[in-house]
Amino acid sequence: MFLQKHCCRYFRRGVRPYLVTGRERKTMNSNRWTIDQLKLDFHLYCRLSFGQLHQGNPEVVELAGLIGRTPSAVAMKLCNFASLDPAIVASGRKGLAGASRLDRQVWELFQADWEGLAVECAQLRQALRAEHGLPPEEADEAVDMPEDFTGATRQVLIEQRIKQQFFRRAVLCSYAGRCCMSGLSEPSLLIASHIVPWCQDPANRLNPANGLCLSALHDRAFDQGLLSLDDDYRILLAEPLRRNADPFVRQVLQPLAGRPIRLPERFRPDARFVAWHRQHVFVDSGVGDSAAVSSGDFV
Repeated sequence: MFLQKHCCRYFRRGVRPYLVTGRERKTMNSNRWTIDQLKLDFHLYCRLSFGQLHQGNPEVVELAGLIGRTPSAVAMKLCNFASLDPAIVASGRKGLAGASRLDRQVWELFQADWEGLAVECAQLRQALRAEHGLPPEEADEAVDMPEDFTGATRQVLIEQRIKQQFFRRAVLCSYAGRCCMSGLSEPSLLIASHIVPWCQDPANRLNPANGLCLSALHDRAFDQGLLSLDDDYRILLAEPLRRNADPFVRQVLQPLAGRPIRLPERFRPDARFVAWHRQHVFVDSGVGDSAAVSSGDFV
């Protein structure tokens, strides 16, 4: 939370405070951010938890070096983006006031084209790393890619990996690395689950607001329509699970009925996506999951 008396200079909420010096502020004013720099900063914002938005974070330091900014300037801009995030504002946190018109434009660009911007930013980062003589970034989760794959096929796989990694990290960081239904925090057992399935809504495939952090078990149940959410983000249990006498189901899944999920720090699940899942995937809806999303469903 920003200290009200010095909200434009200090940031403190579970992270170490930073102070922007007069020299840094003068440099920032005389050297305006470019749109590519802002895209890279927002790209990093999506991949960090709220408590990591500070100048001491190694990833903040690395990005600062790549784009020729100070770590404190990069951290400030991350906090400017936080001030535009409805989930952050709704939680009582304010981010850092003073987001520019260009900051807002970049926010809107991502909302309109998550896939395109995720790939573009990954390519920008790799180009900057090459300029600085740094090796390519290692994949967090490699997609199987035979060595003899070249050309268009290889590029498709590379972009697929970039998209998957972006969505996974954005969703898991938003939920602080915990399943929103069970609280499980083992990364190898967590899934960045789509609310509206990947194949149904291309425009929102990488939108973090179309994601839930779920354990592998809860992800499977959600995907099969055995679990869903109501408008208040409480867990709905389908009749096959409610009537199931299996001891594991009775002990682990049935107690979930009516419980609220752990809401994310940012990118709160879009109510439209939640309603779509309840109507088209949830077993008790009686509709089934065959309905495709039309281009105007989420406008």
